[in-house]
Amino acid sequence: MLTMTDAQINQEPEQTEQSEQPELDLSTLTTFKVEEIRELLPHRYPFALVDRIIDYVPGQKVVGIKNVTINEPFFAGHIPVRPIMPGVLIVESMAQVGGVLLCLLPGMRGKFFAFAGIDKVRFRRPVIPGDQLIMTVELLSFKQKRIAKMQGQGTVDGQLVVQGEMLFSRLD
Repeated sequence: MLTMTDAQINQEPEQTEQSEQPELDLSTLTTFKVEEIRELLPHRYPFALVDRIIDYVPGQKVVGIKNVTINEPFFAGHIPVRPIMPGVLIVESMAQVGGVLLCLLPGMRGKFFAFAGIDKVRFRRPVIPGDQLIMTVELLSFKQKRIAKMQGQGTVDGQLVVQGEMLFSRLD
């Protein structure tokens, strides 16, 4: 029979390093899964609108995917007989893709960039359940490590569905 002494009983349990997850090193990646995107962006369900990053060129451009399903919460009320992804959410999805690029700029990890403006946005066709929205966002300028201007476009099956410019401001 195994017995413990009073000294063993009163000992503090050993600290395990499993309670703390190490921060992922994202600096060398060119593709990101949803877990890695969650490390960079604060958005969570139902407002996390990027499922995967399929191409990333540091400081230049990023390409992301939003898989649009009928289970999206907005489809229940956004034209139920003919569900269409709201344009503002298409643009928000594109902005979140751009946010990945901004958060990976030197010294910007953990910073939050908010929309400061959108210009020249045009919608070319609806985005519907079953579509895979592929968004390409390019950094045009980044001034004083605070204000970023980006150009983005989204396609479905190779057809342009949205394009426009986005302005971001870093919030401290």
